[in-house]
Amino acid sequence: MFNPETTVPFDSAQFLRHCSRRPGVYRMYGADDSILYVGKARDLQARLNSYFQKNVSSVKTRALVQRIARIATTVTADDTEALLLEQALIKELRPPYNILLRDDKSYPYIRISTEQAFPRVSFHRGKRRSGTRYFGPYPSAGSVREGLATVEKVFRLRNCPDSYFNNRTRPCLQYQIKRCTGPCVGLVSEADYRSQVSLAIDFLEGRDTAVSQQLEQRMLDAAQAQDFERAAELRDQLAAIRQVQQKQYVDTQRGDADVLAVASAPGVVVVELLMVRQGRVLGHQSYFPRYRGEETEQDVLEAFLAQYYLNDLGDQALPAEVLLDRQVEVADTLADALKQSRGRRVRFASAVRGERAGWLRMAQANANQSLAAHLATQSNLDQRFAALGELLKSTPPQRIECFDISHTGGENAVASCVVFGPEGAIKGDYRRFNVSPPQAGDDYAALAEAVTRRYERVTREGKALPELLLIDGGKGQVRAVHDALALLTLPDGMRVLGISKGPSRKAGLEVLHPVQGAPLIPGADHPGLHLLQQVRDEAHRFAITGHRARRGKTRSSSSLEGIPGIGPRRRQQLLRHFGGLAQLRDASREAIAAVPGISDVLATSIYEWLHD
Repeated sequence: MFNPETTVPFDSAQFLRHCSRRPGVYRMYGADDSILYVGKARDLQARLNSYFQKNVSSVKTRALVQRIARIATTVTADDTEALLLEQALIKELRPPYNILLRDDKSYPYIRISTEQAFPRVSFHRGKRRSGTRYFGPYPSAGSVREGLATVEKVFRLRNCPDSYFNNRTRPCLQYQIKRCTGPCVGLVSEADYRSQVSLAIDFLEGRDTAVSQQLEQRMLDAAQAQDFERAAELRDQLAAIRQVQQKQYVDTQRGDADVLAVASAPGVVVVELLMVRQGRVLGHQSYFPRYRGEETEQDVLEAFLAQYYLNDLGDQALPAEVLLDRQVEVADTLADALKQSRGRRVRFASAVRGERAGWLRMAQANANQSLAAHLATQSNLDQRFAALGELLKSTPPQRIECFDISHTGGENAVASCVVFGPEGAIKGDYRRFNVSPPQAGDDYAALAEAVTRRYERVTREGKALPELLLIDGGKGQVRAVHDALALLTLPDGMRVLGISKGPSRKAGLEVLHPVQGAPLIPGADHPGLHLLQQVRDEAHRFAITGHRARRGKTRSSSSLEGIPGIGPRRRQQLLRHFGGLAQLRDASREAIAAVPGISDVLATSIYEWLHD
């Protein structure tokens, strides 16, 4: 959370190192925590990195960057959601560095002038009138123009102004490039044109099955006739249709809800509150309760619910429901208490589907991102490194390397090595090792092989050695690593330390194992232990992802062939529906679930497979 008393300048390099690469919205704040700018990005890290380049030519951007004290990000499921959320935040916050539109120009529409003999399809903002059909709202002008281009390509409706239409004597360029049927000079009858208008309206209202099937069939016919250029054009048209028609659960117009998710790391926990009003996501807020590390995430969530809704809500209107990322025992009791104190019963739910499940996924993603950003703050890291030095009775280590082993029944074992310094994770120095101990499942031998390979190369290349070598394990693992290092010619100064969970295996009760001397039990609230837990957990994560990747190499190289439940027919159906693999990768879970024969569970499997 932002502290207005902090005077430390904004560290863009530190922030960008831990920024998500997913789509989302970012908000820039000044020193007094006032909003400066709200923006959107398909790749948050890449977009925000562009602000801090030395060769930025925009005077406005340079002035904005000089005022930044902090940046907050909201991760979304896709870039279309980011567009909608950005518009909602700009309308609410009215940041001084944004281009602000009047309230009645927030969202654009597609307009079809059905009152005319030959209706025109056009872009529209502002007041709407009766007798004309409007479709939208759309998240941006660009998406409307994309939809207009699709309608023109598929249905060949006119887009010219009436003054132009009424004075033509020969077809214009739109007719020549097959984007209009030439009603201005009588090249199409009113009845045939009206038929196309009716199809376009059905398409824009979502009744597009017949249109899609027709395009798919024409694409197949063109491919069979080896007219590949025409087949590619039809594929692009089909992809454009899918992009415009993807279901956006962020704008469902289906009620009010608060969505809560919890994420924790050693010594810190975050409760993420996502607010949905009238079916539209308005924004989110991160709360960091005081946390010793001994409570469960469910305990934290239950305490937060009682304090927030019974004490801190103030005059804010209660939502109709509160969606939770896990079940809590206090839900019914709290609902009764709210009924008595506020005169309204609120529904608490955790097992939800459809757009509500999408909101929960968004809250969970933002909780994880807020937690990562909090852990990456320099003040937090400085405190933890200093506490670790006190714990080890030495100067704080400037470089920590940690090893962990991951395998399944001893097969496809992978050793991970992660590196941390006073500025956080040094991901460019991370390494993985495919290890093959003499006996499958022998973690001691696997660790010995990994550290030997690691530090033989490090010394050969003259690279930096760690002051602290952390091993995920107990006395046996520490001894195996120490014996392996003794066979190498290494300079003095490297300290080996094991970290294992205590007898109860409860977080916060870890035991530290030096090579010699008695074990250490720092306690759940020790910042030095929190740092070691953070490093250990990162090594564990890195080992697991490496193991999964190694195990996954036995699967087919096709991006779709290895998905359980997806055979040749469904693969072909998916590729036809979206017009190609690239378009399928860009689709949201909800868009994939809209394909006939694809359930919500299978859509989630496909989405996660393509984005793993």
